[in-house]
Amino acid sequence: MELYLKITYLNDFIFCPLSIYFHQLYGDLAERLYYDNPQLDGKAAHSAIDEKRYSTHKNILQGIDVYSDKYKLCGKIDIFDNEKGLLTERKKHIETIYDGYVFQLYAQCLCLREMGYNVKSIRFYSTDDNKVYPQKLPEENPKMLEKFKRTNQEIQLFDVDSYEPKNPDKCRHCIYNDFCDRPLVPKAYRGGT
Repeated sequence: MELYLKITYLNDFIFCPLSIYFHQLYGDLAERLYYDNPQLDGKAAHSAIDEKRYSTHKNILQGIDVYSDKYKLCGKIDIFDNEKGLLTERKKHIETIYDGYVFQLYAQCLCLREMGYNVKSIRFYSTDDNKVYPQKLPEENPKMLEKFKRTNQEIQLFDVDSYEPKNPDKCRHCIYNDFCDRPLVPKAYRGGT
């Protein structure tokens, strides 16, 4: 049996590969132990998609499961307008569009295409300020597509035992810092968070 990785791991892996391990270790039942306010706010903002209350229009697919045999990824999309071919990833608040965000959007796009959907455009939507951030399709940005493929391959081959964190700023802002056995920044130096 082949294993498929969650699309959300792409962003988590870039932040810190250990975060995937800790999320699996603690699971969804213990979110209150490690989620901070931004994660809880984001989850609440996503509830309309998760509960399929965003739209009743028949051409709007919301929160459906997607997968890719080629990339060994699976997950859920936020919103896909089947009529327009428009894939939208909603975020509570966007200040910076990180590579991990783009990789998640690419993964959703590539999964939908592999499943037979015609994705013509992709974008992010920031719910806090009602802003739209159009993105290039994977084939329109070969450099980013190659980074996506490389990151996906690194996740598939990742060895948790040999990983050593390198960025103290990421450790400082990591929601799993209290549980990590190798943080670069001790709890006392994280500003009380």
